[in-house]
Amino acid sequence: MEKTVALKDGTEVTIRDMGPDDVQRSFDFFAELPKEDRKYLRVDVTRWEFVERRIHDIDPARVRRLMVIHDDEVVADGALELEGHGWGDNIAEIRLIVSETFQRRGLGLLLARELYFIAAEAKVDRIVARMMRPQVGAQRIMKRLGFHDEFLIPEHVRDQDGNWQDMIIMRCNLEDLWKEMEGVFEGSDIRWHR
Repeated sequence: MEKTVALKDGTEVTIRDMGPDDVQRSFDFFAELPKEDRKYLRVDVTRWEFVERRIHDIDPARVRRLMVIHDDEVVADGALELEGHGWGDNIAEIRLIVSETFQRRGLGLLLARELYFIAAEAKVDRIVARMMRPQVGAQRIMKRLGFHDEFLIPEHVRDQDGNWQDMIIMRCNLEDLWKEMEGVFEGSDIRWHR
């Protein structure tokens, strides 16, 4: 999958599947994120082996990783991971991160929408997002996309500095997400072509 879309300021970017040749691009993207943004990621993405593993270990039946490219550089990264077994059938987890220079330009919404299309094709009913309590901005964005707080697990995970953090699990039904997304896109000047 590869498509070019225009952001609300007219900047054109390409959204495409991540592939085995994208290790260096992905590594550069994560290395350039502010330390505060990297602090709450699951793994230390400044370590080459972790970035390489997350790309080479993609199971296309279970994981879709997308990247957004502008001027041959990654400016956003997104993933949809299907649980795909037992109680987890029809449930997926979404993760998004947008570079600082492309935030507040509608890119996160565009990337989320593409991941929703993938979820719909995979017959996903519910999507979850997991984050740490200090990630207030990310929580606000997910709520705007139709997610609701479901659980808070006190001191459940460690951030990259080794400090214990509360984990928040947010969830939304895919049908509710579509309704929310339509409202968001109707009120914006983002040009979208599917």
